[in-house]
Amino acid sequence: MPETNGDVLAWVVPALVVFGVAAIAVVALVWSLRRARRSPRARAAAEAQRAGAGATLVRLDDAVDELDLEVGLSGALYGGGAPTSLRRARLTSQHVRDTSFEEYRAISGSDASPDEIKRVSARISRRAADALASIAAARTEHSGWVQANVSAAQQVAAAEERLRTLRASMGDPAALVAQLSSQFAEEEWAEAARAARDAVEDAEQAERHLSTAASAAADPSRSALPDLAAAERALRRAEADGRVLEEAHRLALQAAQAVPGEFAAARAALRQAATIREQLEPGDADRLGAELRAIDAELDSLETDAARRPARTIDGIARLRGRLDLALGDARTAQQRIRGARTALPGTLAAARNAIGHAEASVLQTRAGADARSRLASAHRELASARQAPDPVEALDAARRAMRDAEDAKALADFDRLGRA
Repeated sequence: MPETNGDVLAWVVPALVVFGVAAIAVVALVWSLRRARRSPRARAAAEAQRAGAGATLVRLDDAVDELDLEVGLSGALYGGGAPTSLRRARLTSQHVRDTSFEEYRAISGSDASPDEIKRVSARISRRAADALASIAAARTEHSGWVQANVSAAQQVAAAEERLRTLRASMGDPAALVAQLSSQFAEEEWAEAARAARDAVEDAEQAERHLSTAASAAADPSRSALPDLAAAERALRRAEADGRVLEEAHRLALQAAQAVPGEFAAARAALRQAATIREQLEPGDADRLGAELRAIDAELDSLETDAARRPARTIDGIARLRGRLDLALGDARTAQQRIRGARTALPGTLAAARNAIGHAEASVLQTRAGADARSRLASAHRELASARQAPDPVEALDAARRAMRDAEDAKALADFDRLGRA
């Protein structure tokens, strides 16, 4: 019997040693693979692939913007007789762009593993490339239809009509800027002034190209297409700048009208907070009282220059309302939170719209990268959620997220501009 036990041990011990060493080797190999996948080199490779996906996504975003204008132009000029491929390509590419921006944002600055970043980046690049190919094919089909059915002279005449319509819709940009400059500080209308100047310059450039194209259309030995294309690009820039000007003008005037009501709502919220403070323990009451006095002082400071800086004032009040909510914490009842959110929501929505307007102008001006554009897309989604949410507390939270995303988008766009300087 002892000999039998010895035989068993003589077989088992080496086997255990072999299996133990093998298990340790497997664990070490798995650990090494995981470490390699999360190493700085793997992270850098994943970031490079993400940057490539972002560049493709930016091209798609630009192409979708141009396609929007082209679809509208086709419907206006050709009465729906042109092929529908442009509209189909627009719907598909818009969906791909919006979905891809959400995925890109999810892997930007997150704790996602390099493998996950590579997988999502590859999917974004593939989808965006397919959408770009679809847009290119639709444009080729549409261009062929136009050349076969519309003469160069007709295209020039249509573009000239579009230029006249654009100038009529813009009115007198200088007069809009003059109105703003007579009422508000420069920071309130500087973006509008830039957009007005660029819109006028682009319209004049389009007119010059159309004049050359008209001469070429009358000469069988010359082609009008290069100047028609250049005029089209200038018209699109003018239209974009015209929208920026109109939005900046509208936001400034709306902010000026809203300022008195926002101050009244903020001071009412402070009075309600003071009532809540009376119900707190002495230590909590003292801390809340100090914060209420500080907020009240900042409101007074904002009020001194509110007439000249209405947009900045609305933004400042919205931030103070957020600060007041943090100071109150859980001290309010559910009904008080709803009432406070309902009064804070209009000003916060206005501040979010203003922040998005500034971000859009920066993205347009700098041709910003995917990070800025994904933040801007997120800001638009959050603003839409704020407008649709039935609960004022949820709507207020979404509006504040829209503000933060828009500010991030503008900062990233400005950083892109500095990087190119």
